Amino acid sequence: MKILALVLIGHQEVNKMIKYFRGSILLTIIGLIIAFYLGGLYAVYITSLLIILEISLSFDNAVVNAKVLETMEPKWQKRFITFGIPIAVFGMRFSFPIFIVAIASNMGIIETFQIAMDNPHKYHTILESVENLIYAFGGAFLLMVFLDFLFDDEREEKWIKIIENNKILHKFGEVNNIELIVSISIGLLIIYLTKDYSISLAYFSGILLHSFISSLDDLLSTNGIRSGIVGLLYLEVLDASFSFDGVIGAFALSSNIFIIMIGLGIGAMFIRSLTIYFVEKKTLTEFKYLEHGANYAIFALSLIMFYKIFGHINEVIVGTVGILLIGLSAWHSVRDRN
Repeated sequence: MKILALVLIGHQEVNKMIKYFRGSILLTIIGLIIAFYLGGLYAVYITSLLIILEISLSFDNAVVNAKVLETMEPKWQKRFITFGIPIAVFGMRFSFPIFIVAIASNMGIIETFQIAMDNPHKYHTILESVENLIYAFGGAFLLMVFLDFLFDDEREEKWIKIIENNKILHKFGEVNNIELIVSISIGLLIIYLTKDYSISLAYFSGILLHSFISSLDDLLSTNGIRSGIVGLLYLEVLDASFSFDGVIGAFALSSNIFIIMIGLGIGAMFIRSLTIYFVEKKTLTEFKYLEHGANYAIFALSLIMFYKIFGHINEVIVGTVGILLIGLSAWHSVRDRN
């Protein structure tokens, strides 16, 4: 009887969890059917790999998203799914790369779309030619996200105490605009090493965008509740920064932009479902170091993006680093709770 009761309890818990992922599961079924129509079983297999790639690269994104969503009104938490998915799938995984290629190649949007359809190799080549700008922009934005976390004096929980309880770091945290000072210093180093004004422009654009969103947030937030539209904008830019690696790396698996959009889009949907699950189940409260692990993973991804300006790192390594840091922070949370 005890075994039966445990099985029933486990079944109920699984059903409760599944309700958060019903939309993702439905989208997966539809997406795989479309992939099969486009290229048979091989396309289904590649799409599945792309889903795994996106989830592994963006898992830490779900944790940070959840932290932001906790400060937003419930209606905007729901709109994160309603509005966020079309932006994530058709905007960042489909339209944005076409837009970047169009600017880089001095072509029109329609002409670029036709090249992506008819000559995906040329499309990929042009996208690769501007990937350093993408890495500089995304790396700068993610660096600012991490620095906001690192120099947050109001954060009570400390995970890696040798860093977070460091007296020198605490003193630096008292300096006004320390995040900008650090990020600008790193930007000057990147300019010195690359001697490329376009990379420096992309880097400082990432810092400027983060600062602009933060300023809007301070202006429009009331009583600790983040403005819905500003919060959604911040989350979409954050998602974009995480998606750059996946979009470029996806061409190693497929040259079909529709297969790439389907695979990465489904992965993005699962990340959003996971975010909502974290918020409603108050996972960040239960696992007190999870936010720390995600932010250190963001810092690692930022450094990797900067390194990619000069060399190459396999996407598998990128995803593994993030998962390991989050897994370690979750394990420490459980250990300290017990």
